This record gives sequence, C-alpha cells and structure tokens, in this order.
Amino acid sequence: MKPKKRKKSAYKLLLFILPGILLVTIFSYLPLWGWSFAFFQYKPGISLWDSKFVGWKNFTFLFQNAVMRQNLVRVLKNTFGMQMLDYLLTPLPMLFAILLSEVRSKKYQKVVQTVTTLPNFISWVIILSLANGLFGGSGLINTVLRNIGSDWTINVLTTDKHVWLTQALLRQWKGLGWSAIVYFAAIAGIDQELYEAAMVDGAGRFQRIWNITIPMLLPTYFVLLIMSIGHFLSDGLDQYLAFGNALNKEHIEVLDLYVYNVGLGSGQISYSVAVGMMKTLVSIVLLVSANVLSKKVRGTSVF
Repeated sequence: MKPKKRKKSAYKLLLFILPGILLVTIFSYLPLWGWSFAFFQYKPGISLWDSKFVGWKNFTFLFQNAVMRQNLVRVLKNTFGMQMLDYLLTPLPMLFAILLSEVRSKKYQKVVQTVTTLPNFISWVIILSLANGLFGGSGLINTVLRNIGSDWTINVLTTDKHVWLTQALLRQWKGLGWSAIVYFAAIAGIDQELYEAAMVDGAGRFQRIWNITIPMLLPTYFVLLIMSIGHFLSDGLDQYLAFGNALNKEHIEVLDLYVYNVGLGSGQISYSVAVGMMKTLVSIVLLVSANVLSKKVRGTSVF
C-alpha cells in the first residue's frame, strides 16, 4: 500500500474510534477533576474554592479514627466476601455456553439464550419487586407453604443470614446469559476440523468438550478474569442499595454503597471522595499485578 493510501486509511480508522474516545474522555477522565474535593473540607452550597484546604487530612482520618476504621474493615469484609463468591461462580457462564451449544435444536438454543439474556436489561428495582413477589413474607412461595399447613417459611430478603450467597446468586441469575455471549462467540470460532478429527478417533461428546472446547475457551476465561480483578473493589451499588434494609445492612454494605452512604447520606463528601480515590488506586494495582502474573505464568496478558 502506498504511503498516501496508508495515511488516508489510518485517518478513516481514527474517525471510527473517535466517538469512543470522546465518550471515554467525557465520562471517565473529565470526572477525575472531582478528586480535588478530597483535599478540601467541602460543604454543600458553597464553592469548592471557598472551602478550607486540608491536604491529606481526609486520607489520614480514614485510618486514625477508630470508628471509621472499624466501619471500613466491616465494609471491606463484605466486599471481599461477595467478590470471592463471584469469582467462585465465574465458570458458570462458560459452562452454560458449552452446554447450550451442545443442544442440537438451534431454535431451542436461540430461545434459551434470549430468555437468559433478558434479565441483564432489567433494573435491580424491578428484580427486588420480583424477589418480594416470590420470596417475601406474603410472596408466592410462603403463601403456598402456609396453605399446605407448613410452619417452615423462606426468609431471604429480610434476614442477616446468607446475605452474601443470596446476592451472589441473584447476580448470577441476572447476568448469566449476558456473560455467556462472549463464550458463544469463542465457541463459534473454534475450528470444526478439530471436532471432526476427534470423532474419527472415537472421542465421545464429553471427551470433545473436555479436550477441545474447554481448553480453547480458557484463554478467553482468563482474560475476562484478569479484567474483572481490576473491578475487585467495585462491587456495584444499585443491587445493594435496592436490597439493603435495616436487618441486613451490616452484611450487605459494600465499599461503593459505603461511599454513597457517607457522601450523600451523612454529608461527608470530601471523606467519601478520599475513600473512592484509594479504592481506584488499589484497583489499578490489582489489575496490573494480575496482568503481570498472568504474563509470567501463562504467557498471555491483557496489555
């Protein structure tokens, strides 16, 4: 290709990615200016520049104050616990994609994939309403149990027991089909000649899955796992804000919800920004460390 044509082609590619660059700049980089609030004693209603400059006080207060330190330990415990459950369940989308791809009926595949993907587009408020309708004190399941004379009832929304497991299972139900889309694409890209050669050698269906499909999907799985480690401390807000109540607050309050409650609920905006900054920096360190470890152990990395 001639230099002029190559240059023209490069400009076209730049125009294609320009909208994405603008969106990332506007919604991801420009808001970083808000980190400046962490270095002031900001109070709502007055200008930031009229607020008192306190330097690193909000960061030291995070560790020096016994009450704040105790709350932070509790919140980090909740965050780590729920995230570890999520990581234990990360193979489920891959297994779901493998099993569904083995179904012979393409029509049935499309129906199941569509049905399992739809919950991803439902808000957590609606899911809370559905969960109350099923598992609430006057929900469908408890009503049926009472009608058949059972004294045993299901109480998963208004209790402090099994909160982590309940929320992890709800997240899996909501995102299972959506997370499996990547694996469906990866399965479609596997060379069919590998399966044909295995069939000639007498390999059964489960042998082909174990020796061909799963090894071919593992690179995709590890790349997604590494990327998710960067969001280890960002366990979400909408779900826990919706399902949180006075009975499970101590166990459902993760770091993002804690920052929200402290910043908007208690009015300690500067302190909450400081906590958010530290969370972001720790997430970057975790992502880089996981990427370096993957590159040394497996020879592959995200960047």
